[in-house]
Amino acid sequence: MADFVAALDQGTTSTRFMVFDHGGNEIARHQLEHTQLLPHSGWVEHDPTEIWERTRAVIETTLRTAKLTARDLATIGVTNQRETTVVWNRVTGRPYSNAIVWQDTRTDRAIAALEASGAGELIRGKAGVPPATYFSAAKLQWILENVDGVRAAANDGRAVFGTVDSWLLWNLTGGAVHATDVTNASRTMLMDLESLQWDDELLALFDIPSAMLPAIRPSSGVFGTTEGRGPFNGEVVIGGVLGDQQAAMVGQACFEVGDTKNTYGTGNFLLLNTGEHIVRSKHGLLTTVCCQLDGRPAQYAVEGSIAVTGSAVQWLRDQLGIIAGASDSETLASRVDDTAGMYFVPAFSGLFAPYWRSDARGAIVGLSRFHTNAHIARATLEAICYQTRDVVEAMRDDTGFELRELKVDGGVTANELCMQLQADILDVPVARPVVAETTALGAAYAAGLAVGFWSSTEELKSNWQEGRRWAPSWPTQRRDRGYAGWRKAVQRTLDWVD
Repeated sequence: MADFVAALDQGTTSTRFMVFDHGGNEIARHQLEHTQLLPHSGWVEHDPTEIWERTRAVIETTLRTAKLTARDLATIGVTNQRETTVVWNRVTGRPYSNAIVWQDTRTDRAIAALEASGAGELIRGKAGVPPATYFSAAKLQWILENVDGVRAAANDGRAVFGTVDSWLLWNLTGGAVHATDVTNASRTMLMDLESLQWDDELLALFDIPSAMLPAIRPSSGVFGTTEGRGPFNGEVVIGGVLGDQQAAMVGQACFEVGDTKNTYGTGNFLLLNTGEHIVRSKHGLLTTVCCQLDGRPAQYAVEGSIAVTGSAVQWLRDQLGIIAGASDSETLASRVDDTAGMYFVPAFSGLFAPYWRSDARGAIVGLSRFHTNAHIARATLEAICYQTRDVVEAMRDDTGFELRELKVDGGVTANELCMQLQADILDVPVARPVVAETTALGAAYAAGLAVGFWSSTEELKSNWQEGRRWAPSWPTQRRDRGYAGWRKAVQRTLDWVD
């Protein structure tokens, strides 16, 4: 068998290709950003063609610089930004429009109308999620209703839909495979969580033709092979597909009930494994598929999705100009010992879990003449951690599990002050693995299991190694006072958009 497994990690801001050995160690990588298109307030789009071009480029560059060929790869896994919606022509392969990104809120009125009509309970009961602009169904409905020719093309079988994983599978296989996995399908508002199949009643609710939809498959299994003339310049088995946050669960070896991880990227995504048991949240969390691996039944999770965390640090850099790079946020925030009573709630496009308030907008509260850019930087880092605590509190209420430690991954975990604040605000240890890019690693693991490169999830657990741990240090009074102020600040952001 070949010596390596690769993973294609297509995220919200960039695409990367990584190669791993049997020990889960990184061998090579290349990464490229793609354009963030913001045509109107609340609209966020990507060009699917640009994403595919970036995908080709990162694969070709990684293999060339590492002196690898398709024959060196036992398999590849795919992981992706979830919910982002693409519609393309089945014959030509061309997109009908830009992709509508998960952060986009243009469908807020349609979602509000669904909730007002009573359809929200149907969606929660079958799909496990609340009606929200976050998910794919309303985005797809918007494209069908607003992009010229798409409805007619869908009705006659020419227009097909997919989240970004499906778009990449289609292109990697030269149009031979139109599929998705259970984790990505669970993010659409269109799949029944129990049957793991597209639901006719949900499709009718959004007026979506079933012929548009990809086949739903387990997360680990042979999806197809790459086109010989494609970026691999040869055929490689595609052995796994997972949405990015579920891939991180696999990469963090969170295979047991109660295992919890938090990924810090553009947003934060905290998942708790509930095993084969579907937990219906009553506290603003999402019920989602965690993974379906190795021929086993699907495992489920509850998830708290937070829209703006790492992107709030980008806002400090790009809009306010108070830092030159993301790493400067730690240096600037370290100049002060606390925020002196100031809070920043980065509700730029509303609040996700556990609030689900699209009417909220960002606010900085508690300002005085005393405050400086250092306080704003520290408040930004604290906002990442307080939003995480909101989700942890909801998880405890839903599941009864008391968090013992939090496994973390993603770019923000390089900010050691932020991770210390996270331990302090949660009052639990925070553990970062040696391999921090757990999203790509999880996709590689799922693919490797499918072809026998790894024998079992027990073998994957043995690969996990702790790289750094942060222990809580705040006294209880400071922790409680800080969180009470945060909850008060959140209330100031609500009811802003009519």
